[in-house]
Amino acid sequence: MAKRLTKPLVYVILIAFSLFYLMPVYVLIVTSLKPFDQISLDTMWQLPSTIDLSSYSTAFSKLAPNIMNSFYLVIPATLLSALFGSLNGYVLSKWKFKGSELVFTAILFGMFIPYQSILIPLIVFLRDLGLYNSIPGLIFTHVVYGLPITTLMFRNFYANIPNSMLESAKIDGANFLKIYGRIMFPLSISGFVVVAIWQFTNIWNEFLFAVSLTQSDQQPVMVALQNLAGSQVVQWNVQMAGALLAALPTLLVYILVGKYFVRGLLAGSVKG
Repeated sequence: MAKRLTKPLVYVILIAFSLFYLMPVYVLIVTSLKPFDQISLDTMWQLPSTIDLSSYSTAFSKLAPNIMNSFYLVIPATLLSALFGSLNGYVLSKWKFKGSELVFTAILFGMFIPYQSILIPLIVFLRDLGLYNSIPGLIFTHVVYGLPITTLMFRNFYANIPNSMLESAKIDGANFLKIYGRIMFPLSISGFVVVAIWQFTNIWNEFLFAVSLTQSDQQPVMVALQNLAGSQVVQWNVQMAGALLAALPTLLVYILVGKYFVRGLLAGSVKG
């Protein structure tokens, strides 16, 4: 009897927590659909009397160039950091050398370096390279800063692949690149999905590097979304519509390939 009562009670509690968690999303959507003259704190929870989609067209017209900047940034940065992290994980798990554990520890240390502590040297470095205020400069920054976590993920993933497969390939005459291209890479597709989703989300939502390393027409969408608020009167309906548009790509990524993200995490979680 107690078990029969416990299960529905757990569902009720979980549903209540879910609704509480989704309250800001409800306010976000409702506000974005209201005309500006209907927006106030008193009517924040009320449904719009008339649905007005002009806020979405206004937000999109202002954010469209910056959304494209984010795509120009996120896609190559995600692919490069995943590829380099995969190669690092491959070497550090299957081609160990003297001092490899020290190298791995040094790479992981990069995850604990705060962005703020290297910001000024990074700006000077990018200026010297001619990459400041450019999408390539941001790509370079995110690839380098993403290597520690991508290396860790791939190293844990490759640790589950039996060494006997590599030994057999070596006996057949396969070298470093052939083993990676014909064995390791095909077996690590789920690992690439995990890393790609992780990197795509982090880079798309990142703000500090974006606002510090770019200006005006080179800024990604998150910086443009902040600028959308203006300085005096905030058009909350446009701001909320812009927030939804900016969040849409990452939301679609999780909807379309989210199940592979969980599978990939479990596949690389046994050893490490």
